[in-house]
Amino acid sequence: MDGIYLVPIVLVMLLLGAAIGFFIRNFILAKRFRRAEEDAAKILDQANTRQKEIVLEAKEEALKLKAEVESETRSRRSELHRQERRISQKEENLDRKTEALDRRERNLAAKEKEADSSLAQLDEFKKKQVQQLELISGMSTAEAKELLLTTVEEESRQDMAQRIREVEAQLKAEADQKAREIVSLAIQRCSADVASETTVSVVPLPSDDMKGRLIGREGRNIRALENATGVDLIVDDTPEAVTISCFDPIRREIARLALERLILDGRIHPARIEEVVGKARNEMDAIIQTEGEQAAYKAGVVGLHPEIIKLLGRLKYRFSYGQNVLSHSIEASYLSGMIATELGADVNIAKTAGLLHDIGKAADQEIEGPHAAIGADITRRLGKSMDVSKAIGEHHGETDSTSVAGFIVSAADAISSSRPGARRESLDQHLKRLEALETVASSFPGVEKSFAIQAGREVRIMVKPQDIDDLSIVTLARDIVKKREESLAYPGQIKVTVIRETRAVDYAK
Repeated sequence: MDGIYLVPIVLVMLLLGAAIGFFIRNFILAKRFRRAEEDAAKILDQANTRQKEIVLEAKEEALKLKAEVESETRSRRSELHRQERRISQKEENLDRKTEALDRRERNLAAKEKEADSSLAQLDEFKKKQVQQLELISGMSTAEAKELLLTTVEEESRQDMAQRIREVEAQLKAEADQKAREIVSLAIQRCSADVASETTVSVVPLPSDDMKGRLIGREGRNIRALENATGVDLIVDDTPEAVTISCFDPIRREIARLALERLILDGRIHPARIEEVVGKARNEMDAIIQTEGEQAAYKAGVVGLHPEIIKLLGRLKYRFSYGQNVLSHSIEASYLSGMIATELGADVNIAKTAGLLHDIGKAADQEIEGPHAAIGADITRRLGKSMDVSKAIGEHHGETDSTSVAGFIVSAADAISSSRPGARRESLDQHLKRLEALETVASSFPGVEKSFAIQAGREVRIMVKPQDIDDLSIVTLARDIVKKREESLAYPGQIKVTVIRETRAVDYAK
């Protein structure tokens, strides 16, 4: 029974609690709603107040802008009034100036008419004067103009020649002074032997009986020796000596070595001759290699290709105008290094190019072209630098441009070749060179005679005084030098002296 009554009581209590909670909740919600309405009213009041403030601020700002606009308008109006007054003044000034210009134009027109009439009178007067001058001088106007132009041209040529002579004299003095210093220093520090060119070698014999043994039965020994070496063996009446003749110095040297060994050995027959010639050829290759290495060592040049060393050694047996080419190359290397030191250039490049500048002369005869170009190609193929090869190819001036190293090698080559006693040439070649020098000088108009003196180192030229004046001889000397440089090849330099002489001869009676 207790349990039966307990359940309704609980249900009643639950319903009562739910009702109380519902009322409490409604009360809280109503309170919140009232608070929200109050807040909304406050916010609305604030918004209205702010709106009024903004409207007031906008009105104040509009009043300020209106005041500023009115002020600016007043200032612009005043400025416009000032500009209008200024424009009016300018218009008045322009009107006055226009009236003045009109009066000046009328005055100028009157003066122009007067000037035209004066010019017409002057032209008429000038024509009369020209006619009178033509009658007095006996020349027309064109002839007088031609004479005047000729006179001016002649004076200009004389002034130009005078200026050229002054500039050349100044530049030549400066260049000669510097060149003398460099060349003299190089020559003072370098000394070398002078060798003479030869195309024959003389081999001494212990007795004249050896000549018969060299010839052999029916000449078989001499034929075997000539065939094996490629030389001509001359057996003449010279006591106790035979002569080896050949234009190839290396073959001539091989023949000399073989012949000396055969004479010492005493066994002379074709088989022995071939054996001894083969040994002499091998020995010659070793000598060439040694000479090339010694030359590179003397010149202080390292890192050369073995083929270059071999070609360098072959130059020991080559001669140019009586000068040994290997000695000349070593000397040119010394001089190139000294000149490069004085000029501040690369000494190693200059010394290497100086040593190898004539390497093309040792190449085979089948290779065509000048020895400078051949040498440049050989050194380029065998690993030398482009600067060295270029200097070798340029040392004879056969290229379009010349580098510093090319100029240095060219100068060293000329110094070594042109010093006294370094070179010589045959009588026929000497006479031909002198004749060519005189022919070049005589080809110019106004030249009366030309003489090559001092072994072709100087040419003196006599000109006709009635055709060449004192200033024109400067231009003539320069033209002769240019033509000689273009048409002739020669070592060193040639001095050109042009002489003009006027003589006045009379007789007292």
